[in-house]
Order: sequence, then C-alpha cells, then structure tokens
Amino acid sequence: MQSNRDSALKVAEFLLQIKAVKLNPKAPFTWASGRKAPIYCDNRITLSYPRIRTFIRQEFVREITDRFGKPDAIAGVATGGIAHGALIAQELDLPFMYVRSADKGHGLGNRIEGQVSPGRSVVVVEDLISTGGSSLSAVNALREADCEVKGMAAIFTYGFEVAEKNFQNAHCDLVTLSDYDHLIAQALKSGYIDDAMTETLKEWRQSPETWNTPTAAHEN
Repeated sequence: MQSNRDSALKVAEFLLQIKAVKLNPKAPFTWASGRKAPIYCDNRITLSYPRIRTFIRQEFVREITDRFGKPDAIAGVATGGIAHGALIAQELDLPFMYVRSADKGHGLGNRIEGQVSPGRSVVVVEDLISTGGSSLSAVNALREADCEVKGMAAIFTYGFEVAEKNFQNAHCDLVTLSDYDHLIAQALKSGYIDDAMTETLKEWRQSPETWNTPTAAHEN
C-alpha cells in the first residue's frame, strides 16, 4: 500500500534524479535472475545524498508511525534495508537489528544480528520489493524468533501481482514510499520518457516473465 501521492511522486523524482532508478526500454537491463527488464533500481545510492537520505528517513518514520504505531524495534533486511533501518531506529530512539539472507556461516551462526527479545513488536525495513520472496524470508525469521512483526516498510515496489499475493498469504502488511505507477507518472511529467516508452514500460509490468522474449521461429 502507498497512500501519499505527493510524497510518492517526490520520492520517484529523487530516485530518477540521482539515477537510483534507470529506465531504458530500448536497451534492457539483465537482472540477477537472467530476466530482461526496462528498469533497474538501486536504492542504496540514496544514502550518498544527505538531503534525499533525510527526506526518505522522515517519510519512513511518518509512514511507519501512521500505519503501525511505534514498534518496540526496527529490523533491516540485509543488505539494502540495513542503513535505512538504522537511521529510522535512531530517529525513533528504538533498538535496531538486521536479518541476514541466511544463517551466518561461522561464529554463532546467527540469522538475526542484534538483540532479539521474544514478544517484541518489530517493523521490518526494506529498500526494494520485487516478488517479496527474500523480504518475507526475513519476516519469517523474525517470527520464528518469536517477534511480533507489525509489517514492512520499503522505499519502492514494482507492484507485481505475485508480490501482493505473497504478502497477503504471509499476513504481512506492506507500506511503500513510492511505487512503479508513481515512478512512470513522474518520469513522463519530467520528460525522462515519452508516451511510446510509457506504453512499453506498462507492458513490461503486466507481463515481466515474457516481455522482450523473441518469438521462436517456426521450422518449415
């Protein structure tokens, strides 16, 4: 869920401005999965810009407290959610922890780093939501540690239907500062893309699995 249109457009404007999000339907990017996409998002770049970093932190705090109230702790998802989560925890004067993608391979073998207290209410912070798989894995780890996960807050979501279903099935509320629709609206408004590119970008979001896949030639 994303509720503040003006804020969502401003976040989208910042992401485009510093090239944290890049749009290029004519020369698609290759994601780690091997899938081609007309968009690439790296929200960690926001940390290098104090004004933008501050704005994002303030919007996170507002959205978290409005949606979930003040939790007992903040948890960041490694690695993109760690820095933002720590900034939010500092602003709210709350304990902070972070969740690894897997158990640590040495030492104590921790999946969750930081002080974990059973029964503690936690809001999880993420930088980007794609399918939601890795993000919800962190949520599950916290629940297995007997934390009460109030929900997740993220900077940006592509808005894939599969992600919405995954969060619903996991009974985890999600709030984001911006999303794909606001990003495209802002990119069009600012002249970053034209109408033709907009249609291509909409087509990708509707069917990312098959977008830009060449049709196999029929043998005679």
